[in-house]
Amino acid sequence: MPAVVHRGRGRRTISEINMVPFIDVMLVLLIIFMVTAPLIAPSLIDLPSVGRGKQAPSQKIEIAIGKDESITLKAGDKTQSVPLAELAATVKQLQAGRAAGDSAVVISADRNVKYEVVVGVMDKLQRADVQRVGLSVQVIPK
Repeated sequence: MPAVVHRGRGRRTISEINMVPFIDVMLVLLIIFMVTAPLIAPSLIDLPSVGRGKQAPSQKIEIAIGKDESITLKAGDKTQSVPLAELAATVKQLQAGRAAGDSAVVISADRNVKYEVVVGVMDKLQRADVQRVGLSVQVIPK
């Protein structure tokens, strides 16, 4: 029940919150955390890292998308221009003689090409069940 203060003419109630119990509880919790924190053993998380693949691919198929959205396919020393409709079949044909996962497909595109064209190429390859498809990035020096 709030205390009543008599001053002058009227009666007024004091409606302030007593902060002392709140501070006491917070200090006790702080001491508990300070005591138990060193006792907790830190757990190690095994994060994946780049370059930890099982083996390097023996064949690398490069798909280059030009400014005019033309698609050039390079496998070994052979370079050929391929329409989008025949791209997946050509890549599957190049991968046919290899074991699963033994050849990698790398897509690189000009910076002025629309993103949807690159996604369209990736979608064609994914629907044809082409394995190990990656994107090529170019690091621009500062």
